[in-house]
Amino acid sequence: MIRIEGLTKKFDGSLALDGLDMNVPDGSVYGLVGTNGAGKTTIIKHLAGVWRQDKGTIEYDGENIWENEKLKSRIGVIHDELYFPSGYTLKDMSRMYMSAYPIWNDERFHEMTRIMKLDEKKRVQSFSKGMKKQAMFSLVMSTMPDYLLLDEPLDGLDPIVRRLVWKFLIDDVADRGMTVLVSSHNLKDMEEICDHIGIISNGRMVLERDLDTIKTSLHKIQVSFGDISSIGVSIKEDEKFDPYKGLNILHKETRGTVDLMIIDNDLEEARAIINKNDPVLFDILPLSLEEVFIYELGGENDEIRKLVF
Repeated sequence: MIRIEGLTKKFDGSLALDGLDMNVPDGSVYGLVGTNGAGKTTIIKHLAGVWRQDKGTIEYDGENIWENEKLKSRIGVIHDELYFPSGYTLKDMSRMYMSAYPIWNDERFHEMTRIMKLDEKKRVQSFSKGMKKQAMFSLVMSTMPDYLLLDEPLDGLDPIVRRLVWKFLIDDVADRGMTVLVSSHNLKDMEEICDHIGIISNGRMVLERDLDTIKTSLHKIQVSFGDISSIGVSIKEDEKFDPYKGLNILHKETRGTVDLMIIDNDLEEARAIINKNDPVLFDILPLSLEEVFIYELGGENDEIRKLVF
């Protein structure tokens, strides 16, 4: 398990991470999401042992990552911005990775470059952005990592290659128990592949759950009581009647007599609360991870509404 407790980091006096806690279970695919500047890349660089925290702990199965060369050899990292030494061919890169990582699977490397149609004799700097990303996946996945950290991993990849990359990842999770942490703005991809989600804002964790729990506890509903004065209940003159008392409402908007809400409740509990007042309309609507992300961080925030997923 990857465990982060109280992670704090400042840059030039500005707080980038503010006492962040995070738990990534072994063998999971953990999606890290947040707005631009929320701290996702900063977290990944700390997890990779590139940056040292000001406060807090970062552990892999109880081992500290900082200056732990043996542990780092078990971690694969693909950053958003890729770097390849000038003049190196893909074959040269494979030799460099082979010398740096104790477990290197040459058969897998050649298989991946063949499937992705990459010329191992060409200089990597001559590759397109998408080809460079494919080359990096071929290299990193061939180190057979126990932990894989990915920062915007699919940018520049066409849909076919994206599927191939996900297949390699899922096969390693299933066959070897590899643990994956992926940061991405593409929430549709995250919803398909991740089984755990962490949503961060301003350097803090605001929601961390497995995806199944999110889907069973968070619901999008629309409700109408028509003319609320017709509800057969006794209302004190000095007390405003609330037909949703007992619901944990994350977001609510009203369109005419219809209320549209995102709630954090057991569905049967929500049904009981609403049905006791005989609604004329009560529907459960599909809820996407994108909507969870928006409403957890504040649906009225213009910056979030303008975010490109």
